[in-house]
Amino acid sequence: MAHLALDSDLVNRCRESAARISKPIEKVIETHTTVAIERSVLRLFGIEGAIQEGAGQWFPEVNKIVEYLKKENLLDRGVLYWFVNGMIQKKMPAQELATQVALKKIDLIALPRASDDVVCKKAFELCKKAKNYLIEQRDKRDDLRRQVQDTFDPEGKNGPLLYVIVATGNIYDDVIQARAAAQAGAGAIAVIRSTAQSLLDFVPHGATTEGFGGTYATQENFRIMRQALDAESLKLGRYIRLTNYCSGLCMPEIAALGAMERLDFLLNDAMYGILFRDINMKRTLIDQHFSRKIIALSRIVIHTGEDNYLTTADAIENGHQVLASQFINERFALNAQMTEDLMGLGHAQEMDPEYPNVFLLEIARAQMTRDIFPRSPIKFMPPTRYKSGDIFYSHLMDAMFNFVGVLTGQTIQLLGMSTEAMHTPLLQDRWMSIKNARYIFNGARDLGKEINFNSSGIIESWAAQVLKKTYHHLEEIDKKGLFKAIELKAFAEVSRTETGGKGYDGVISKSSKYLNPFFELL
Repeated sequence: MAHLALDSDLVNRCRESAARISKPIEKVIETHTTVAIERSVLRLFGIEGAIQEGAGQWFPEVNKIVEYLKKENLLDRGVLYWFVNGMIQKKMPAQELATQVALKKIDLIALPRASDDVVCKKAFELCKKAKNYLIEQRDKRDDLRRQVQDTFDPEGKNGPLLYVIVATGNIYDDVIQARAAAQAGAGAIAVIRSTAQSLLDFVPHGATTEGFGGTYATQENFRIMRQALDAESLKLGRYIRLTNYCSGLCMPEIAALGAMERLDFLLNDAMYGILFRDINMKRTLIDQHFSRKIIALSRIVIHTGEDNYLTTADAIENGHQVLASQFINERFALNAQMTEDLMGLGHAQEMDPEYPNVFLLEIARAQMTRDIFPRSPIKFMPPTRYKSGDIFYSHLMDAMFNFVGVLTGQTIQLLGMSTEAMHTPLLQDRWMSIKNARYIFNGARDLGKEINFNSSGIIESWAAQVLKKTYHHLEEIDKKGLFKAIELKAFAEVSRTETGGKGYDGVISKSSKYLNPFFELL
C-alpha cells in the first residue's frame, strides 16, 4: 500500500498537544458524575423496566430513581450507595426493588442504613457480577464471529467493510431491510436513530414502531436486531456487524445497553454532542469517559463524528479541524483504556466537487488519515453536503468516494445513496449502492499497492499543509484550554460555552464518599 511521506515528528507533537489538552478535562471527569452515569450503573444491574403515567406515557424506572435522589440533593454519593443499601435492607433483587421504588412504594432515603463497609462490599460484588455478564456477552458475540467467516480487519488490509444504514422508524421493518442489505453484500448495518433522540434525557422503553428519520435506540430494539443479524450471519456464513448511536444525553446508558445486547459498533464521540446538539461540554466529556470504559471492556469499535464538521464548515479551508479532533478523540479514548483497534476515527469526502483537482485533495485527506492512525479502523463517510435531487450525479459522486476508499485502504465505508438528498433510503437504493461499491472494491482491490505518490505533487503537498495547520491549531487549543477554544469556534465554526447547553443541570460534583465500583472494575 502506498503511503504519504508525512513528518513523523510533527505527528508526534500533535499527539503530545492532544495529551496536554486532555489533562484539565481529566480532573473534571474524576471529580464529577452525571445523571446518565448513575442511570447506566442501574441498567448494568439488569434494570430495564418502565412505569406508565398517563395515556401511553412510559418512564424508565432508572430515571425515576435517579431523579428522586437528585431532587433530594443526595446523588453526590452515587445512586449505588442508596440502591444497594435498599437491596440489603429489603432483601430484594435489583429489578424488584427498582419497580417498588419507581412506584413510590419504597423510599430509599427513609430506610435504615447498613455500615458503609457493608454497602461498599455488597456494591462491589454486584458490580463484579455485572461486569462478568458483559464479558459473557462479549464472548458470545465473538464466538459467532469465529463460527462464521469474519473478514473485518481494523487496519483495512482486507478492503473496506460495506456499511449501510436502515432508517424506517419501525424496528420490524428495519429487520427486513437489514436482512436484504446483508444478502446483497453488506457487512455492517447501522440502525439510524430517530431524529433528536440524542436530546432526550431518557432511553425510550421497549420495541418501537414509530420514529422520524430513524428508529428509537432502545434495549429491546437492540435485542431484536441482534437476533435477526445473528440468524442472518449463520444463514450467509459470514458475520454481519450491528451499529447504533451512543451519543447525546444518554451516552453511557446506551453504551451499557449496547454492551449487554452484543453490538459491534457504537457511534461515540467526545465532542459531537457539544458542537451539533448543544449538549453541555462538561456533561458530554464526563459521559463519554464512562461510556468508553464500558465499550473498552466489551471491545466494541467506536465511530467518531468528525465528518459532521465538514457539513457546516468549508471542507477545504477547515480540514485541519477534522485531524485535530481525531487526535483529541484518540487521546480521550486512550484515557478510557481503549486500544487503537477499537478507535473508528471518522472523516468524510465533503469537498466541493467543482473545485479544481478536488479528487486529489480527497485522496490526500483519506490517505493522511489512514497513515496517521494505521492500527485504527478508520470510518469513511460519503458525500452529503453537495448532494442534490440529481440521482445520477449523486450516484457518480458515491462511485468516486468508493474509489478513494479502496485506493487509500479505508476500513469502514459507509455507502452513500443515490437519493441521499430526497428521502429515507428504499431497498433498491441500498442495493444500487452495494452493487456500486462491490464493483469498485473488487476491480481496484490492489490499486494502492501499484502506485506511489509524487514527493512534490499535489497530494503530498496538500497532506503536509493540512498536518502543519493541524499542529498549529492544537497548539492554540492547548494555550486557551479546550472549553475556551470551543467557545471561540475552534471546530466547525460553532461556539458553545462551559455552562451553557442542554444537560448542564445533570452534572453533579462527587462527594468524598461517592460510591461506584464500576470505575475501578472497568
